[in-house]
Amino acid sequence: MWQWSSQIRAFRGHFNLYVPDLIFFGKSYTTRPERTELFQAQCVMKLMENLGVTKFHVVGVSYGGFVVYRLAQLYPNAVQKLTLVAAGVCLEEKDMEEGLLKVSDLATARSILLPQTTANLKTLMKLSFVKAPKMVPSCLLTDIIINMFADRRDERVELVNHLIAGRKVSDLPVIHQKTLIIWVEHDQIFPLELGNRLKRSCEKSGVSQLCLPRERDVIKLGMTCRVVIKT
Repeated sequence: MWQWSSQIRAFRGHFNLYVPDLIFFGKSYTTRPERTELFQAQCVMKLMENLGVTKFHVVGVSYGGFVVYRLAQLYPNAVQKLTLVAAGVCLEEKDMEEGLLKVSDLATARSILLPQTTANLKTLMKLSFVKAPKMVPSCLLTDIIINMFADRRDERVELVNHLIAGRKVSDLPVIHQKTLIIWVEHDQIFPLELGNRLKRSCEKSGVSQLCLPRERDVIKLGMTCRVVIKT
């Protein structure tokens, strides 16, 4: 919840807000073997059905954006509008080999996105923040790894594998809801080219808008996997 505290304060006077943890984040988990964003979307929809919410808008950052895109695809009558923030939905596995991303292969991506060493965590911080802190005590970095990346790491590795391995833009389904795409021009995890690809894909239904805020105005949420649902 802390990752969305500023946004929640702005939204809560206008919407009913639901901010669920996705599977294998926070205290959410499953004993089922599925590890795709498709399954994550189905879980979110089941939650909303259990809460009696039938129509809503969604906001997803990073991995959460992959999930809400699938949510919009699977449940077009429920999802009214969506906002995708730095969500590399149009990522292809070959982008790593061709140099679009900062990593060259899936193994390196896993080691940085789910760091087990302070060196890899420093790399993640440099990629995630517009202005990463220059000096962070090693003991603090170790605590961050233990508290944010150690729990259910094997399952999260499987999430990354299913997200990237064999991914092609040509397989991405077209959605028809009004879509706002928010990107930072110099995003180092999901480069702006992925935002432009996503805009072109959404333009097939004529409902997309790409917004490029000034970097100093953007609150970077790192590798957050939150989904915000507004009704």
